[in-house]
Amino acid sequence: MDYELDVDLALAAAVLEVEKHVASAGWDQPARLYALVDTAHIVETQPELAAQLGLDSPRERGSLTPIEQDELPEGMELEEALLSIAWPEVIIGCVAVVERLVLPPAAEGDVPEDPYAAQEFAREHPDAQDVRIVAGAVRSGATYCALRTRSNDDDSSVMGGVDIVPGLLELVRGTLQDDEIVEDETVGGDDE
Repeated sequence: MDYELDVDLALAAAVLEVEKHVASAGWDQPARLYALVDTAHIVETQPELAAQLGLDSPRERGSLTPIEQDELPEGMELEEALLSIAWPEVIIGCVAVVERLVLPPAAEGDVPEDPYAAQEFAREHPDAQDVRIVAGAVRSGATYCALRTRSNDDDSSVMGGVDIVPGLLELVRGTLQDDEIVEDETVGGDDE
């Protein structure tokens, strides 16, 4: 994996941690969403939990802790969900995970306009590839993506970079804008 000079290392580490976690469950998974919390905040506000999770060691300083959110409502696409999310201030970042079928650039002109026909076209195209995209952003504006293909499904083949999927990164970054702040209860899912 090539390393870029302008990478937020804590964000890259969190994105790669999420990617590895999701990859361990295999393919054909629903989209997932993770809130990123400054690990120091967890240590300060929930020291017992931090100790249980091993987050209170000095090596964890400056890191981000991913917290998986509830599944998206059935039938809702990740991109649609991202347009309606606003995180409270304690959440300093967001990571979105989605699997997609992608076509080579040469096929773009042949894709039908109709969304259903386009999906069928992609499924039947001989050069289509299944990819898992893990896209993260933090409030400072930094972004990072990890991309795994089904055809090269091993940790050493994961590609990473700050702008691999710019459209998805922009949607993820948009959830962190301070236009609208939601209540803390919306973060972390149900604890029942």
